[in-house]
Amino acid sequence: MKITPFRLIVTFFAMGIFLFTSCIKDENTTSEEVNFSSDNSMRAAKTDNVSEGTLNIIQQAFVENETGGRGITQTSLFPNCTTITVGTQGNVFTILLDFGASCTLNNGNVVSGSILLEYGPLVSGTYTVNYTFQNFVINGNGVSGGGSILYEIANQNDNPQSTVTESITVSFPNTTVTGTRNGTRISEWVEGVGSGTWFDNVYHITGNWQTEFTNGFERSGLVTETLVYKTACPYVVAGRLEVSQDGVTAAIDFGNGDCDNQAVFIYNGNEYPFTMN
Repeated sequence: MKITPFRLIVTFFAMGIFLFTSCIKDENTTSEEVNFSSDNSMRAAKTDNVSEGTLNIIQQAFVENETGGRGITQTSLFPNCTTITVGTQGNVFTILLDFGASCTLNNGNVVSGSILLEYGPLVSGTYTVNYTFQNFVINGNGVSGGGSILYEIANQNDNPQSTVTESITVSFPNTTVTGTRNGTRISEWVEGVGSGTWFDNVYHITGNWQTEFTNGFERSGLVTETLVYKTACPYVVAGRLEVSQDGVTAAIDFGNGDCDNQAVFIYNGNEYPFTMN
């Protein structure tokens, strides 16, 4: 079926934080001093990236193998290096994704280990999917823990919708610092449902999350205006995200829906336009 681009937001997280740092340093009229750690900011961005990348994998696996996806010609996220085993244990259905020692997915993520999905039958138009990571690594970052997804075949707008509650711990190369992320994320699939291609997909995203590291650093994110993703565009095209860390809160505004690489970083009422790579 379709591939949801959940990981796109991460680049903007990191970019916004570093832009914010440079704006404070370059603005002579600003009396406030903020001591940002680039290591902490990058680990936070990696944690966001890991979360969004793994949710993409989990939800796409569920769509392809359960929600009308079986037997339908579709562009799959999973190449031949992924072994997918679908089974049942009583009234519980399972999907085991085994990536072996290394597997490059069709969206470019390099993964290893496995992810287990477990869910019951369809009840009142919804599935409850529990997922756990088993020696799972994505792009060099280890992931443990799991979460649950309430997948609605149709919400009040007749669109598929998934509500994710996650609690994961991420480990990073070359450091003993680990990060734990807890949060809720709601994704509504508003355009492109059932078209047979992912190029026309549009998603609306809301939610909030908190990340805490073993060195004491914390960061939170809150969607204050619905984020809009178009899979044919490499950028978030609309919405606003509030980011808080080191006692400072700022926002990133992604525009009015046009597919471009322009966004605005907002702090203390001041706007700083920037270009997203």
